[in-house]
Amino acid sequence: MNSPSRRGSAVAGLALRTPYYVLTGGLAAIFLFPLVWAGLRSVSPQAGTAQVHGWGFGNYDTLTHYQAGIWQYVLNSAIVSVLTVIFTVATSLLGGYAFARFTFPGRNALFMLTLAILMVPYATLLIPLYVLLNRIGLDDSLLGLALVLTMFQLPFATFMMRISFEAIPIELEEAALVDGCGSFKALLWVLIPGVRPGLITVALFAFLAAWNDFITPLVLISDSNKLPLPVAIANLRAQVMGIIDYGATEAGVVVLALPCIVLFVLLQRQYVRGFMSGALKG
Repeated sequence: MNSPSRRGSAVAGLALRTPYYVLTGGLAAIFLFPLVWAGLRSVSPQAGTAQVHGWGFGNYDTLTHYQAGIWQYVLNSAIVSVLTVIFTVATSLLGGYAFARFTFPGRNALFMLTLAILMVPYATLLIPLYVLLNRIGLDDSLLGLALVLTMFQLPFATFMMRISFEAIPIELEEAALVDGCGSFKALLWVLIPGVRPGLITVALFAFLAAWNDFITPLVLISDSNKLPLPVAIANLRAQVMGIIDYGATEAGVVVLALPCIVLFVLLQRQYVRGFMSGALKG
């Protein structure tokens, strides 16, 4: 049987945790409400939409047959997002490794200059980048869009990978070098497994930024068949006489949000560990 002192401590512990549960539950409800609302409204009857009577998927049918088709726009966004993730992870991995492990003149100044790019509003760079892409033949292309989105992600990604590498004891790399590994083999077989949470964090950030970006493709892409999903949904919402098709728009929001939610749920532990790697240094 539990003693009165144990029951009292349990009650006191519950009383201390109750504000935490109330606060976190309230925040979760605030953040989830728009998503749940969009999901319900996308299948509920609404005047002026394809789903006028009863609950169903009429709005998703409208979305499916809009211009080139929703799957074409999903494919465009997937291509851009995957390319952005690949470019960002590969470049930031090597850059972060170089900043963390090698000493060269101007290292800290170059690193600070890289971080300073974060202070520049990226919208101000789009017109010069559009001109540059036009001169090298990558204008109005998904590859050019992915390269631009990669450039916007590199400052944070490089910072993230540097602190991830610095959190790994240098003795592990030195032991690999003593055993005959070169710098590249030590990076591949010893360090990369150790910085996997940081890599996943960088990849997740790059994917979310590329998947949801609206301004960059709006400026750089003019071919309607190459538009990514956010721009296509924005074009879909404006119908005849300026009337907004809220049902199809909400269906598009659901389709746009689902991959982000699934990826975050699957990778959230690695995501948190990636952010904690720098805090646990030393």
